[in-house]
Amino acid sequence: MANHSSSSSILCASFNQDHSCFAVGTRDGFRIFDTNTGRLCYERAVGAFVIVEMLFSSSLLAIVGAGDQPSLSPRRLCLFNTTTGAALRELNFLTSILAVRMNRQRLIVLLQDKAYVYELNMLTILDTIDTVPNIKGLCAFSHCLEACFLALPASTTKGSALLYNVMDHHLHCEIEAHRSPLIAMVLSSNGMYIATASEQGTIIRVHLVLDASKSYSFRRGTYPSTIFSLSFGPSKQLPDILAASSSSGSIHLFTLGFASHPSRSKRSSSFLGSIIPDAVTDVLDPAYHHVLHNAVPAGIKSYAVIRKVENLTNSSSSELLACRAIMSVINYNGYFQEYNLSINVRNELSWTLGREFNLLSVTLDKAP
Repeated sequence: MANHSSSSSILCASFNQDHSCFAVGTRDGFRIFDTNTGRLCYERAVGAFVIVEMLFSSSLLAIVGAGDQPSLSPRRLCLFNTTTGAALRELNFLTSILAVRMNRQRLIVLLQDKAYVYELNMLTILDTIDTVPNIKGLCAFSHCLEACFLALPASTTKGSALLYNVMDHHLHCEIEAHRSPLIAMVLSSNGMYIATASEQGTIIRVHLVLDASKSYSFRRGTYPSTIFSLSFGPSKQLPDILAASSSSGSIHLFTLGFASHPSRSKRSSSFLGSIIPDAVTDVLDPAYHHVLHNAVPAGIKSYAVIRKVENLTNSSSSELLACRAIMSVINYNGYFQEYNLSINVRNELSWTLGREFNLLSVTLDKAP
């Protein structure tokens, strides 16, 4: 691993909805990369940006400036076309924009005490949601149109979340997940599951969105640390892997797919060997928890996503033989890392650093 600087070079980072591309905002501008190759696809050096969100692999970006200059106000959202290099539309708000999310039909703009829901194509406002004070802009959004949920904190004193269906414009449910306030949450790509972590940082819980029932509780360890990001694997049904990056420098992996797979339950005598979505426990069998120690620089904010998952099964018996995955990590000191993960039939994890490069030194004409 390179000797990473402790200074923060990245102001914001985001992957697009299918993790095929990612964007970073810096004090000089923003850059878009192809995740598979690491190639720099687009850059614009016009000032500092704190929000850069992509719509899949299209030319549409939602960008918000850091306020270092009048034209880049943190209260102004610009919908930007990378093909023409021009702004398509701008939306101005009374207070700073803290988060923006998109799918093919909805645009979500989050302020400290409100969330605005727009129809994306015409930018017609569809709903305004009053929220508890949310100074960190914490939210989770599913881009799946069939289960298009927006999750927001429901309290400033405990770890509960409100889930809104932004296609049908109604409150779906409230999930009481933790005793301490929420610090991170993510919805699975199909909108079926939500994972949450609190400020205490020792427990991660997964709930089934449909009926707000608890499916899994994962204990990361005894000593708390700040959770920076949560990411589900890209499975269309039950997500295979949940990844959590933290301030400790370790990345924790929780193998949901292994825990629910029939071939695993035959070999396990524990309760969790036959876990189903409505099972509840706070003490997960350690076999389903793996740690990548010192995978990222300690104390530096990081954003990890499980980009690809492949389950290897026996063709005749459907027995699960191994799980392979690719995890991409953006570190806010300016480095990108990609790890190759493999969990064998004995539930042993092996991992290697596949590649690493400096996001700020890549040029348009040369891939890392």
